[in-house]
Amino acid sequence: MPQAIISPSVLASDFGQLTAECKRMIKNGADWLHMDVMDGHFVPNITMGAPVLECVAKGVPGIFMDCHMMVSKPEQWVDAIADAGGKLYCFHIEATSDAISLIKTIHARNMKAGVAVSPDTPSIAITDEIGNLADMLLVMTVYPGRGGQKFLDRCVPKVSELRARFPDKDIEVDGGVGPKTIGVCADAGSNVIVAGTAIFGAEDPENVITTLKSTVNQAQDKIAAGA
Repeated sequence: MPQAIISPSVLASDFGQLTAECKRMIKNGADWLHMDVMDGHFVPNITMGAPVLECVAKGVPGIFMDCHMMVSKPEQWVDAIADAGGKLYCFHIEATSDAISLIKTIHARNMKAGVAVSPDTPSIAITDEIGNLADMLLVMTVYPGRGGQKFLDRCVPKVSELRARFPDKDIEVDGGVGPKTIGVCADAGSNVIVAGTAIFGAEDPENVITTLKSTVNQAQDKIAAGA
């Protein structure tokens, strides 16, 4: 049964104190840190790249960087992210014509491979072959690269469809997720939760992380029991 993994999105952090912010999240119970890498092409925004990730990895020993690659040529950046200390390399299915080869390249660099689908992409774009080879599947619940969006309920059925096909796979949701929306995500079968402002902006981040994690684990228990 997949266990709850909470991956706070550093996009909501104080970038001027990035290393300290990552340490603060880990201290409060975060399992991973979600690093949004945007290239200004696949999405209309530019954030961070390998040099920043490398600094974080050096400053926060043992950090698990969940690297969400919102880039138009994901094949191009595998080596750089691996060298920077990335632990999981999640690319968008829309950005590649050969997901299988890309996953194998990621695995060859000793990183986990994730495959993401944007809101307008059906979950069946992740074929059984791709899903079985990948380590994690990501369902975007907002449009990638755009800020200030509300959670898109219509994306939740994709989580259910993927969970039905891949009962033991890590399935991540990203976008507008927090205490108010975690229930539907968890019930649909997601176990890896990306949350930004809901955690970084909270007065008590530890309590928020604990709430998200317990909600997921309770839902996974129900799914395992066939409820």
